[in-house]
Amino acid sequence: MTVLIDSDILIEVSRGRNREVISRWMELSNSDAAVLYSPVSVAELWAGARPSEYDALRNLFQALTCVPIDAEVGRQAGAYLQRYRRSHGIEVADALIAANAVANNAELWTRNRKHYPMRDVSFFHAIAGEER
Repeated sequence: MTVLIDSDILIEVSRGRNREVISRWMELSNSDAAVLYSPVSVAELWAGARPSEYDALRNLFQALTCVPIDAEVGRQAGAYLQRYRRSHGIEVADALIAANAVANNAELWTRNRKHYPMRDVSFFHAIAGEER
């Protein structure tokens, strides 16, 4: 299994406040799953980070695999924007993360599914009772 972690989950993990997310994070970390992140998430987390959080963020990202944004991911993100920007209000960051997940055959772990109306995005069902 391959899982791409969305920025909202990475924020929860870095702050350690949500027990359900942390518990599932630990299970995923101890599994054989490939755990990926997008450079977009790095930008989003660093943009909102406090200096006291810098070391924790560096350690978090070092434990995961960054997947590149290449021309194909950019093209797919552009197609998502063209299709869903007006109807669903998706933004460039979410389009790029979705395209990264699809390009890497990864399930996307996010708590913001409304940001990802794309039919070809598969979701990681991390928490019991989570919408499918």
